Amino acid sequence: MKNIFLSALFCVAIVTVNAQDEKPVYEFENLVDLSHTDTKNQCQTGTCWSFATISFLESELIRMGKGEHNLSEMFNVRMTYPKKAEKYVRMHGKHQFGPGSLCHDVINVLREDGCIPESAYSGRENDDVDHNHGQMDAVLEAAVEAVVKTGGGKYDYLGAVDGILDAYIGEVPEKFEYQGKEYTPESFRDDMGLDAEDYMNFTSYTHHPFYEDFVLEIPDNFSQGEFMNVPLNDMISVIDNALDNGFSVAWDADVSERSFSFKNGMAVIPVKGIDKADMWKKVVEEKEVTQEMRQETFDNFSTTDDHLMHLIGRATDQNGTIYYMIKNSWGDDNPYGGIQYISQEYVKLKTVGILLHKDGVPKAVKKSFK
Repeated sequence: MKNIFLSALFCVAIVTVNAQDEKPVYEFENLVDLSHTDTKNQCQTGTCWSFATISFLESELIRMGKGEHNLSEMFNVRMTYPKKAEKYVRMHGKHQFGPGSLCHDVINVLREDGCIPESAYSGRENDDVDHNHGQMDAVLEAAVEAVVKTGGGKYDYLGAVDGILDAYIGEVPEKFEYQGKEYTPESFRDDMGLDAEDYMNFTSYTHHPFYEDFVLEIPDNFSQGEFMNVPLNDMISVIDNALDNGFSVAWDADVSERSFSFKNGMAVIPVKGIDKADMWKKVVEEKEVTQEMRQETFDNFSTTDDHLMHLIGRATDQNGTIYYMIKNSWGDDNPYGGIQYISQEYVKLKTVGILLHKDGVPKAVKKSFK
């Protein structure tokens, strides 16, 4: 677990981001580094949404004084897939079905089903086995597609879906013991003090009015979750205010850019003409992102809902450029142990949506809600 470092207690990390060329380098000064649990690896699964939001909730527990806990990511997968299956069948197959979801789907599970520690439900046979959902996802998709093609839900197809999930990732225990007490998923949620009503989604796009909720039109939003729409500057102020007051942020973003590099632990929005081979050998000049650029990339599909992560801090490089620190779910094999430094311009352009505790939202932004 990392400790909290505010601006009065700077933590400097100086790293060569290209081992073959020792100059030039990025030097980061961490201004805010919020408490978080160790980096995990989603392995061969499309479950970043659960890993990111569980990491976020684990930081919430630390912030709330509940201590450090390792929560189960696969519990959310197990509880969400049947809901997707029913939606898919009721929509006659004209709907998203697959492993992807969004942060609020974890919050929906929290509200409806509770939560559970990893020690009680890991979704794998033992700790030595990596997550791999390739076959499970294919079997589930074939099952619901067969239901649609053969007349809908006359039979107990959801029972079949449950059976597939139980076979691959295990049955959810009705009761379990944790730290000397017996719990159900619901009582564990309540004992941890997690309240689903405390969390809000935000985004920033001009095809809907600002300061109103709307259902964000992205494929993985199968549950039709609503996002508060705010101007770009307000979205950044929401992130900054949250971090400055000890609240981390779950972050949904596009990571398909050539300038997003887990290997190098960074992401930037460079100006045109910078070769990818040179990108990590020097501090590059970045574009200045506008609200119009955000909308254009969303409309032309160059910004898509690719990956969800956990935003845990803020830093600057040696030139004073602002970066956000994100905890990824691809393991710890990069210069920062699985953490990445994401420039503010990248966050402005490539953020699809964020989720955070409502108390992390600035009062000035709250006053603008309709």
